[in-house]
Amino acid sequence: MIESKKELISEKEWIKHINSLKTSKKTTKTELKKQIINAVKKRIPKKRFGIFFSGGVDSSLIALICKQLKADFICYAVGLENAADIEAARKAAKLLNVKLRFKIFDLKEMEKIIKSTTEIVGPDVMKVGVGSVVYAAAELAKKDKIKVFFSGLGSEEIFAGYERHVAVDDVNKECWKGLKDMYQRDFLRDYLIARSLGIDILTPFLDSDLIKTAMQIPGKEKLNKDYKKLILRKIAEEIGLAKEISWRPKKAAQYGSKFDRAILRLARRNGFKYKRNYLMKFFPLGALVSSGKDSVYAMYKMIKQGYKINCIISMKSKNPDSFMFHTPGIEMVKLQSKAFG
Repeated sequence: MIESKKELISEKEWIKHINSLKTSKKTTKTELKKQIINAVKKRIPKKRFGIFFSGGVDSSLIALICKQLKADFICYAVGLENAADIEAARKAAKLLNVKLRFKIFDLKEMEKIIKSTTEIVGPDVMKVGVGSVVYAAAELAKKDKIKVFFSGLGSEEIFAGYERHVAVDDVNKECWKGLKDMYQRDFLRDYLIARSLGIDILTPFLDSDLIKTAMQIPGKEKLNKDYKKLILRKIAEEIGLAKEISWRPKKAAQYGSKFDRAILRLARRNGFKYKRNYLMKFFPLGALVSSGKDSVYAMYKMIKQGYKINCIISMKSKNPDSFMFHTPGIEMVKLQSKAFG
């Protein structure tokens, strides 16, 4: 439902779709387990595919189901030296007896990955941190000619895997809100990376039937004082996932891979105090200005928010009387450019 004919649906369509899945019906753990397996099964492609693999419950459960269904796949893990996700992925792959390819990146390699990711998704630190993991894993898979990948995206929202789920009274209400927020936070990032690299990302935890079923589970069954995603971990064990994998604590991709640490180290090495300022050097911005108050104020607001404007862009019509262009103000733009430095 995220894509229609390979194009990302609009945010309005996504929110409408999520609202349509709400129901007052109740379900069982058995039905939820069935829907999890089916959500993976229906997406398995005919050709060999990849799994973005961290050794956590989400990606490991996907790998286990794919193995049980005798699918042809390779797991991929990336990170810096001593990254928690690399170690967890190696242990999980051994327990599952699945093929794993992993790569440990140095800072020189990371700068290229970070630069490429920033050019695709923009200079947002969180988006670059998470997106770099996807980008690096997809690049690692190139030699295997893998272009389709399973991702665990969505599990945190439907099974209450974030700290914010602990802090609210109505867990499922927060889950619904999180699902809607995924469009801006996750979909745009992953869609842009996928389109840039020519890959497809499959998200079984965002299957419509699975969302509907998972959201019929009471919030109190999704977490307790010790664990988040409680019911998913129990189901994972029932399906056959080892206990040490099923109950491994969640670590966000950018932290488990240490890619966020790489951004910080590179920022400091390049003389930047903040990670965002470092990323901005890979994302030159121009401001389209007509000399009028609206475009000048918009540029001013961008500067106040910390964006560096590299140049001012204006258009001069061949027809000086055109109503489509603010031709009389073109000379003023030159003066405004000097004033802004």
